[in-house]
Amino acid sequence: MRENFLHYIWKFQKFDILHLKTIQGESISLVSVGIHNHDSGPDFFNAQLKIGEQLWAGNVEIHIKSSDWFAHHHEQDKAYDNVILHVVYEHDSEVYRKDNSIIPTLELKHYIHKGVLQNYKKLFSNTSKWINCENDFAKTEDFILDHWLERLYIERLERKSKTIEALLEASNNNWEAVLFKMLTKYFGLKVNGDAFFSLANSLDFSIVRKIQSNQLLLEALLFGQAGLLEKTIEDTYYQNLKSEYYFLKQKFQLSNEYVLPLQFFRLRPSNFPTIRLSQLARLYHKQQRLFSKLLVSETLEDFYKLFEVTASPYWNSHYTFQKESKTNPKIVTKAFVNLLLINTIIPLKFSYAKQNGKAVNEQLIQLIRAIDSENNSIIKSFNKLKKISKSALDSQALVQLKTEYCNKHQCLKCAIGNSLLA
Repeated sequence: MRENFLHYIWKFQKFDILHLKTIQGESISLVSVGIHNHDSGPDFFNAQLKIGEQLWAGNVEIHIKSSDWFAHHHEQDKAYDNVILHVVYEHDSEVYRKDNSIIPTLELKHYIHKGVLQNYKKLFSNTSKWINCENDFAKTEDFILDHWLERLYIERLERKSKTIEALLEASNNNWEAVLFKMLTKYFGLKVNGDAFFSLANSLDFSIVRKIQSNQLLLEALLFGQAGLLEKTIEDTYYQNLKSEYYFLKQKFQLSNEYVLPLQFFRLRPSNFPTIRLSQLARLYHKQQRLFSKLLVSETLEDFYKLFEVTASPYWNSHYTFQKESKTNPKIVTKAFVNLLLINTIIPLKFSYAKQNGKAVNEQLIQLIRAIDSENNSIIKSFNKLKKISKSALDSQALVQLKTEYCNKHQCLKCAIGNSLLA
């Protein structure tokens, strides 16, 4: 038995509300269970109850046992002076106010609906499973799942918006600069994301703006800050980059001391940092004021067109410096643009709307639903239980569900868990 289960029982009135009596034998009528408090202090504020013939307004405190009142030292805390009802699963001790009057106690174990209690024990009987409800997950109604997944996706966007807000504050509310940092990070994908992000943080975005009319300078800036121009290589393109970077380094007093090292190991050649940095340089050379253009773009085709770039010609026949490969233009694929939309562009558009006091645009929901589902280990595992992930909204929501609810056993806060308890 967990205390949060009793919170759930009280909040959603999963007990016999018609025949309630205090331990002292007085009848209880519920007018309002109060407002659930998730911070310090009593568990429910501003409840309204009729105990006997007296109408009370105040707070409700909930415990497994009555004696927990003293175990938590509530008798010493003024915040609990206004408790009008002590709700417990098991009564084992009288609790008094400071004036020595008894606080009315409701012992819930006699009133909880048996089916709810059985379902609760079943749900939490084996927390070693991949998710607590894996045996019953497939039984959840599609209507409940669809609405819960959309809510989870918005919750995930809210979480990502906190990171964006921190970047905005650090950049004096410069959305273009924040976009550059986030795009750079996700051009590095999972393996080089942190290294690319440290690269973006190592220079001021104003430098990118000043030189973006010259693609070679942009590439020199990015390759140099990434530490890729520190060798002696007999290659004209490499030497040009190195020469231009030396000029930029002196002019803008650049340092890459805190840029993390790049990784090539276990990467597909198309995801090598050399290729991704060249594509990023080409994007910023081609698209002036990129953030403004993203704001007015709405459909997948709009974004595919905006990110229709290739690495510079040298990389058509290379993946690394010097070593030639079969000629193959290194284009930014639609699948890669989808990743950028999921991880950067849509969260940024969401945060921008939020900062400007606008509700979640339905166009954003339509956009994420138009992107194919991701296919990571979490999504595969959920799909084995029930074929559920049809779009990127679903896959992002399922990641949120697994990491923030299932892994933390927050079933009582989950719409799926609630439906199984009912």
